[in-house]
Amino acid sequence: NEEIEAVKNVLLSGQLVHGEECTLFEKELAEYLNCEDVVLVSSCTAALHLSLIALGIGKGDAVIVPAFTFPATVNAVELVGARPILVDVSLDTYDIDATKIEATIKNWHGSEKIKAIIPVHEFGCPADMTEIMRIADKYSLLIIEDAACALGSVYNGKKIGTFGSAGCFSFHPRKAITTGEGGAIAVNDKKLSAKLRVLRNHGIKYDDNGSDFVLPGYNYRMTNFQAALGRTQLKKFDNWLEIRRDLQKVYRKNLQQKNYYKLPKDVNGHSWQTFMICLDEKFDRNVIIKKMRINNIETNLGAQALHCLKYYKDKYGYSDEDYPNAANLYKQGIALPFYQDLSENEINIVNETMATILKDC
Repeated sequence: NEEIEAVKNVLLSGQLVHGEECTLFEKELAEYLNCEDVVLVSSCTAALHLSLIALGIGKGDAVIVPAFTFPATVNAVELVGARPILVDVSLDTYDIDATKIEATIKNWHGSEKIKAIIPVHEFGCPADMTEIMRIADKYSLLIIEDAACALGSVYNGKKIGTFGSAGCFSFHPRKAITTGEGGAIAVNDKKLSAKLRVLRNHGIKYDDNGSDFVLPGYNYRMTNFQAALGRTQLKKFDNWLEIRRDLQKVYRKNLQQKNYYKLPKDVNGHSWQTFMICLDEKFDRNVIIKKMRINNIETNLGAQALHCLKYYKDKYGYSDEDYPNAANLYKQGIALPFYQDLSENEINIVNETMATILKDC
C-alpha cells in the first residue's frame, strides 16, 4: 500500500518524466551504496550500454565477459561494436572464474585490443573482486560491474557495484527492488556521471545559458513514478535482504538429495536475488520444470550460456564444449521460487514436491 500511494501521488502531481523523485532516488542510492554518484536509467541494459560508450569502448576493442549470464551483458558489448571474449564460470558460485581470466588475456591473439572486464555478480553472489582488480590493474583494464542482481551484495565490507569505473543495477520485477523496468549506474567520478547524464537524455547539456545538444544521445531516462516506487522499497530493503539470507538457509537445510543436484555455495555477502540449484545430468531440466508447473509450482532456468545461443554460436563458431561449466549450468540449472514473502512452509512444499518428482524420474 505504501508503494501504491507513492506512485499515486506522482501521477496526481502530473510530473511524470524524470524529475525530483528521480533526483532523490539517485541521492538515496548513492548514500546506500556509499559511492560518489548514481545515474538512473531505463534498464540495466541501458546502464551497461551507456557505461561502455561513456568509457570510450567500441569498434576495435574487446571486453571479457562470463560465459554464463543473461545475454544483456554481452549484447551491450556487441551494440557498441566491441568483441566479447568469454571466460568460463565456477560451478560453485556461477560467477566468472577469476583464475581463468589472466590466461585468457595472455592467450588472446585477435586483432581487437582488450579494454575491459565485465564481471557479473550472478544472482547476487559477489565475484572475486580482489583477483579481478589485480588483473585489471596489471593489464590496465577498465572494470564495469554487471550488478543487475546484486544490489545489497557486499565484498570485503564494500558494496558490490562500487569497485569498478561503473556498477550497473537492474530494477526489473525479478529483482528484489523493482520499478517495473529500470536501472542505475553507480560511479565514483563526477565527470563520468555528468557524461552519462548527457548520454541518457538525448545528448542535452545544461548550463547557466540554457541547454544545447552536444552529442547524439539516447532516451534512457527513468520516470518519476518509477523512482517513487523504488524509493519506497529502498527503505525496507536491508530487512528484505536479511529475510532472503534466512530463506536460502531454509532451502539448504531441507534440500537433502545431494545425488540429485548441487547447491550454490553460500558466499559471504551474497544478496540471494535468485536461488538456483544444478540438477544432475541424468535429469532433463525442462521436464522437471513442466512437472513442477503441473504441481502449481513455478520454476525456471537461471541464466544462459552465451556460447550456446544461436547468434553467438553462429557469429563466433562456438561449440557447447568450449565453456563446459556454463553449458552445464544453462542446461541443468533450475531456479526455485524465491522472494521475501515466501514462507518456510511453502519452501517445504517446494522441496517435497521436487524430491518426489526427482525420485519418479
